[in-house]
Amino acid sequence: MVYLQAAIVLKLVEQIRQEMPKLGTKKVYHMLKEPLKEHGIKMGRDKLFTLFADYELLIRRKKRKPITTDSDHPFFKYGNLVRGFTVTRINQVWVADITYLHLQNGFGYLSLITDIFSRKIIGYQLYHNLSAVGPLKALQMAIDGAELSQSEYLIHHSDRGLQYCCSDYITLLRDHFIAISMTQNGDPYENAIAERINGILKSEFGLYATFKSMYEASVAVEFAIKNYNNLRPHMSLKLETPDSVHQLLH
Repeated sequence: MVYLQAAIVLKLVEQIRQEMPKLGTKKVYHMLKEPLKEHGIKMGRDKLFTLFADYELLIRRKKRKPITTDSDHPFFKYGNLVRGFTVTRINQVWVADITYLHLQNGFGYLSLITDIFSRKIIGYQLYHNLSAVGPLKALQMAIDGAELSQSEYLIHHSDRGLQYCCSDYITLLRDHFIAISMTQNGDPYENAIAERINGILKSEFGLYATFKSMYEASVAVEFAIKNYNNLRPHMSLKLETPDSVHQLLH
């Protein structure tokens, strides 16, 4: 009987989709209420979603993609210090980047600071807009946890976005004797490791989802970064985790 009911539902859906092929599941469910009642079929929306997923009938809408880098600003743009540079220890090159998370009512912006040698995310902040506040908090977190020494040369590498070129951000770097490096043409391949880590967090740790609120997104970020740092082995680290490599060389 279950299979017969499923067949009836799928046939009804087919009829609707013939007229409106891109109609979303919620609207299809609304249109199905009366026909389902006529057939004596009781099916909630969640069950319909599951049926759609099983038969690959869900409409995958292309999500809006916000621009996180605005390099059209009056602040000084620094040169690239890391092109051809060989990283041999932790706290030698940090890479900074901003990625976006989808919220039901907009976006959240996740600022990350990653140690290139260990691949460990050492600073992060989810913020509700693209001001410099998020990146500054992520940088401060990285600095607070690093126990930096003036005798060790540390480069901070980022794109040429307003957030990284503004006076507050540059001052914080200079106050801790951190050299400033930036990509030269906005090409994401110049910041490939940051882009790769963004992809890992989204594809492997669930940050691709659409979150109901900033709080829900923040909880997911904490979970994702903790597991990324402590559980995920990296081929580039000989299958060690970022945290184990970072702690070993700290």
